[in-house]
Amino acid sequence: MANVETLGALERRVSVKLPAEDIERQVDERLKKLARNVRMPGFRPGKVPLKLVQQTYGPQVRSEVMGDAVQKAFSDAVREANLKVAGYPRIEKKNDFEFSATFEVYPEVSVGNLSAAAIERPRVEIDDAAIDRTIEILRKQRTKFVPVERAARDGDRLTVDFQGAIDGQPFQGGKAENFAFSLGEGRMLPEFEAAARGMAAGEAKSFELRFPADYHGKDVAGKQAVFELALKKVEEAQLPALDAELARSLGVADGDLDKMRAEVRANVEREAGKRIEARVKAQALQALLDATPLELPKSLVQMEAQQLVERAGADLQARGVKPGEVPLDPAAFEDAAKRRVGLGLIIAELARAENLQPKPAEVRAFVEQEAQTYESPAEVVKWFYMQPQRLSEMEGVALEANVVKWVLGRAKVAEKPISFDELMGGAA
Repeated sequence: MANVETLGALERRVSVKLPAEDIERQVDERLKKLARNVRMPGFRPGKVPLKLVQQTYGPQVRSEVMGDAVQKAFSDAVREANLKVAGYPRIEKKNDFEFSATFEVYPEVSVGNLSAAAIERPRVEIDDAAIDRTIEILRKQRTKFVPVERAARDGDRLTVDFQGAIDGQPFQGGKAENFAFSLGEGRMLPEFEAAARGMAAGEAKSFELRFPADYHGKDVAGKQAVFELALKKVEEAQLPALDAELARSLGVADGDLDKMRAEVRANVEREAGKRIEARVKAQALQALLDATPLELPKSLVQMEAQQLVERAGADLQARGVKPGEVPLDPAAFEDAAKRRVGLGLIIAELARAENLQPKPAEVRAFVEQEAQTYESPAEVVKWFYMQPQRLSEMEGVALEANVVKWVLGRAKVAEKPISFDELMGGAA
């Protein structure tokens, strides 16, 4: 026997009273079945007295029977009440045969009117100057540093030893050996760069430096330090020439510069297209969220926030950060989790109500598009179809694309001219 109570907008409680006679009968049946095969020292299989089996296994068997009975009663109750459970129920025991399960249900999703939503589609002209700038970036990425015997100037890479002291005492992070940095990039504090500028390899000097009041190292922020600096190596940056060797390094086997330029243009246009679509997609999904207020199940938000924490932790470890070195607070991920949960609920409802589930050919198109960014596209496509999880991710991408298309068919979409640098410099 079960009773369903409404505790809040999404919170429910099912109270379950289990029939004592049925529980005792099931416990007795399981123990008798167990006695047929159980092995105990001093007894042949199947000859262990039932009383001894009850003493040894009774509590465990009773716990299993009660757990199964509570689960069945809970499942029957939510099915009869036509409830969709979100997250996991919290089970509480009232007495030997009475339990309650507190849980949340999925909200009703009714997508709002999108006719007033305004979405801007960036329009950008990719001219020769944009291609020239991109080629310059590619050249800078292939910069070589060559040792020189002269005074250091901006643009050089310097290798130094340094040691700092505050009130005559060394401090954490104030010492390094064979430390390399590019002069003029602003990575070091201005006084540090000013001291290194004009020095030659083999020279050393002392200089004073005051840490800014808002310096990230709170122990030294606002304090005056004295540094000993020794310059060990000065290296000059050399850009590769715009020649056949550069073209070959960019994948043009015959070194033809015109082919290189055409490939760079194709890549730039592909990347620009991705960024335009990403901006449109972000606006479309935000329009859905704005038009569809939802009460979100707290349990789903907490689960999503925890997943985001785990992903962030894995990403930090991949970057060489030790576990626990950078504390990750799930509360810091709550807003992102709410957005993801809300969008997930809305997209699932649209997929059902508007029949937007992607067809196999649509998923295949996204797989092939992703594969084009690799050296062996055909092998990557095979890899996707051999990995169910990866293929599921692409199905999600294809579904989002169908949802975005659906939104764009109902919202106000206007083109907005923007510069190439604005598009490529902004977040995609």
